[in-house]
Amino acid sequence: MRPAERYSRQLPLVGEEGQRRLRGTAVAVFGLGGLGALAARYIAGGGFGRVMLVDYDVVSVSDLHRQVLYTTDDVGRPKVSAAARLLRSVNPEVEVVEVNERVNVDLADRVLRDADMVIDALDNWESRLAVNAAAVRRGRVLVHGAAQEWYGHVTTVVPRRTPCLEELFGRAGRARRASGPRAVLGPAAGVVASLMALEAFNAALGAPRLAGRLLLADLKRMTFSVLDIARDPGCPVCGGAR
Repeated sequence: MRPAERYSRQLPLVGEEGQRRLRGTAVAVFGLGGLGALAARYIAGGGFGRVMLVDYDVVSVSDLHRQVLYTTDDVGRPKVSAAARLLRSVNPEVEVVEVNERVNVDLADRVLRDADMVIDALDNWESRLAVNAAAVRRGRVLVHGAAQEWYGHVTTVVPRRTPCLEELFGRAGRARRASGPRAVLGPAAGVVASLMALEAFNAALGAPRLAGRLLLADLKRMTFSVLDIARDPGCPVCGGAR
């Protein structure tokens, strides 16, 4: 297959220089659930040069209604290995790196040494805030998304330019206690994941659209709104970043 053929439907939109920029971008996807699985699929298919998959979970039957990288045959397998196998078959040109470890501050910092961009598709705030702090320290763009029930949100953190997740959600996130699996409609997760993947393309091409903005999706009523958000100089994570 000729390289141009694989990307022929997106080349008119991103151009050859844009495709080279995608090829030169390494993306770390933290969390391979309903958001990360689909976002990783689009990122690999679009020709990003390296996709680093970070998760410590195994595939369960209850995942399959929304997590598009897995089938019933994958139940019980580590998500990173099942996802990596499919992504390599989708696009052999992309380097897929498996990181089958629990997320913590040290792991996030280590992974981000070799990544240019972060996709935060995690499902708990302790891990999200650890990745956020590492992204700020390393100066990495972070695309964050979350989905629950029929609703979701997406924003992009650009260190030294925008609020980070600590400012936006830190206090509320730490106060939230796990209460078992959260309800979510599969297509709602898919919409949010697609928006995250689109924003990863925008960021890699030099124009993140949700930097300093929070997109809110009410998919039960099919409405979207966007809020402008400002930095807090007193933020303990990014307040000193200039």
